Amino acid sequence: MTFSTPIDIPQPPFQIEPDDELLFLGSCFADSIGQHFAASRLHAVVNPRGTMYNPASILHTLQLCPNLRPRIAFLTLGTNHVYRLRETGEIVDNCEKRPARLFQEEELSVDACAEYLSQCVTVLRERRQDVHVVFTVSPIRYRKYGYHESQLSKATLLLAVDKVISLHSPLSSPLYFPAYEIVLDELRDYRFYQPDMLHPSEQAVDYIFERLSQHFFSPRLKEFLRRWEPIRAALAHRPFHPKSEEYQHFLAETKRKEAALLAQYGL
Repeated sequence: MTFSTPIDIPQPPFQIEPDDELLFLGSCFADSIGQHFAASRLHAVVNPRGTMYNPASILHTLQLCPNLRPRIAFLTLGTNHVYRLRETGEIVDNCEKRPARLFQEEELSVDACAEYLSQCVTVLRERRQDVHVVFTVSPIRYRKYGYHESQLSKATLLLAVDKVISLHSPLSSPLYFPAYEIVLDELRDYRFYQPDMLHPSEQAVDYIFERLSQHFFSPRLKEFLRRWEPIRAALAHRPFHPKSEEYQHFLAETKRKEAALLAQYGL
């Protein structure tokens, strides 16, 4: 018997290698997935200007960080809601705890979201022609909008991503990774959420990372992660006697293995 509805994930036309430069921009879900890569000592940049939730703010991050030239960029969209500074009309990325009366909240249309996302792709490709762009939509719901309104927001983002993808040829098109659908369908149970019942639990994030690895990771990267895991666990170990000669020898040997492994894979 099958107790879930597995999401079909098409095989991408590329694979992630151990020494690839990776970029994760977007909502706090991008933070969660990106930190998985960073914790594995891979070349991962995660939200260099802080968490960004809407397509306009993700574009602003790219425009303000000209040094970002990844081979693979994951852009995670959280909402189509934006805040404009009333005085200038500009979309702000962070209200910086200023009075709410200074801002006007609005919802971006499908076309507006698609335009911002298309500009993101253009910026990344101008900096590096062989870049691969992967869109995801965060499964985190926004209680403050109301749950129905939150679903409408997610639908707007999904339609915008689909529109951007349809504008490119199959060989050059950005991809969509169904993190949103995996949580809502494969993990359709509140045990996969944090106590707030909104954010995916650590176990859910681990599962999404596993699903991503099945389709996007090269055999070489999978082998690296298999060899890295015991080293990671050893480094995370908290001994009763950290200053003992025995533990210091264990730690030195573990760091030697870490350095050798990272050097072997160009990390």
